[in-house]
Amino acid sequence: MLEGKKVLTIVSKDYDDLEFFYPMIRLREEKATVLVAAEKAKTDYVGKYGLTIKSDLSFDDVNISEFDALLIPGGWAPDYLRRIPKVIDFVKYMNKEKRVIGIICHAGWVLASADILEGVNVTSTPGIKDDLTNAKAIWHNIEAIKDGHIISARRPPDLIYYLPLIIEVLCKGQILTL
Repeated sequence: MLEGKKVLTIVSKDYDDLEFFYPMIRLREEKATVLVAAEKAKTDYVGKYGLTIKSDLSFDDVNISEFDALLIPGGWAPDYLRRIPKVIDFVKYMNKEKRVIGIICHAGWVLASADILEGVNVTSTPGIKDDLTNAKAIWHNIEAIKDGHIISARRPPDLIYYLPLIIEVLCKGQILTL
């Protein structure tokens, strides 16, 4: 159970619907508080496949120090999110504090832009392998992987491997190594 744990997930248009909703639902089933942040609060954002989510907070309203984890879904949204200075600040803060950062599919782009991947074991959709290795990450073609506080997965079919890693780290309240 994740009662008392607070998770922030971030979106913009064209997020991957499954990569957003599946983690949110699973973490809420475990009793975590999951809030959604985007550029504008109380605004509908549409995923790649047409599902809609209303943001709880704007990026400007987020106090990132209140969160135990930051989740970034894939889709095309990460290409936009990585250009937003506030988002990069969130990633850098969570990394510095060794709090959980979950990324799937194209979300690794955001961490590459935050320049925090040197020597980190990650996976992603193979389409951004070069981007991650150019950011000095160690890329693996496996379903999901955790390296310290950074947990990554390739794509939607790998969510069943990704979420147990996130839940395990949040439950233990400590950082596990690869």
